[in-house]
Order: sequence, then structure tokens, then C-alpha cells
Amino acid sequence: MGVRGSPMSGGRGRGLTEAMTSSQRFDGFVMGAATVAVGLAAGSFYVFGCAVMPALARSDDRTYIEVMQNINDVIQNPVFFLSFVGALLLTGVLAWRTRRERALRTWVWVAFAAYVAAFVLTSGVNVPLNDALARAGDPARIADPARVRADFEGPWVAWNVVRAVLCTVSLGCLARALAVWARTRAARPGHFPRVGQPAGAARPGR
Repeated sequence: MGVRGSPMSGGRGRGLTEAMTSSQRFDGFVMGAATVAVGLAAGSFYVFGCAVMPALARSDDRTYIEVMQNINDVIQNPVFFLSFVGALLLTGVLAWRTRRERALRTWVWVAFAAYVAAFVLTSGVNVPLNDALARAGDPARIADPARVRADFEGPWVAWNVVRAVLCTVSLGCLARALAVWARTRAARPGHFPRVGQPAGAARPGR
């Protein structure tokens, strides 16, 4: 007759399994929240690229400047910052938590890198262009609105396309990671292959 494990060891095993399951649920929540936040950011830049900026391109110079100044002012609100900054924080937390999970880490780290690039691009290029446009002052009093518009419009539109693409790449990678997470958890609850562990390795017996 084989030697059975003690009730204490069984309790520890159940506690470890429950802890692992809770941790993976948290990872799933963070992954889902990051996907939504990045999707909102990508959607914002996408709408600018395919609708807002092409529509404004039909406007005269002073109208263009006035509308963009207003947009740049009102977009600085808690709702936008919650998704824009939250996406960075959530993908960063997720990248750290999945660093040892072979099935997920590549998708998550590519998503994080792409979003970091979009965030840096926004902070380093688009925001300074917005600030320069605001400093131009009242559009009705600008001496050369055509020059002010030209200095802003071309670079801003081009770099907005780049950051929209980067956010879309990040969103796609997070969606893929979420699908892998769900499939792996459904197939083998409580288990993810870790670094150095074969993907088909069996879990320890109970």
C-alpha cells in the first residue's frame, strides 16, 4: 500500500493551488483592463486620423487653428487620461507579472513596447506641437495663420498615424495574449508553462 500524504501537506497543496488560481485571475483581469484601455487610446488616434483631421483639412486657416486649440484643451480631462495613462500602467504591470510565462510573455512585451513608443511619441512630438499651437494665441489676431497651420498640421497628422499604428499593434498583441491566456487556462486550469519548463509538462499529482 502506498504512503498517503498527510492532511497538512494536502492542505498546503490546496492552498498553493488556490493562490495560483487567484494570481492567474488577477492576471486575467489586468490583461482585460489593459486591452480595453489600449483599445480606447488606439480608437482615439484612429478617429483623429480617419475623420477629424481630414474634416479639418477642408477648413480655412483660422477655423482650423481655433478648432484644434479647443480640441487640445478639452481632451485634457480625467476620462482621456484614465485610458491613456492607465494603458501604460496596466501593460507595464502585466509585462512584469507574465515575464516567466512562455505562452504569454512575447505577446505582452511586444504590446508594452509598442504602447511605450506611442506614449513617448505623443509626449515628445504631438503634445509640444499642441503647446506651440496654443502659444500662437487668438486665431483672429494671428498675423500669418497659414504659416502657423503649416508648422502644425503636417507633422501632427503624420505622427498621429504612427502612434495610431503603434497602439493598434499593441491592441492586437494584447488580444492575442488574452486568447492564449483563456485557452491555456481552460485546457489546464491553474497551470502555465514557466521558463525552463516544457510546455507539455504534467502538473504534480495531488
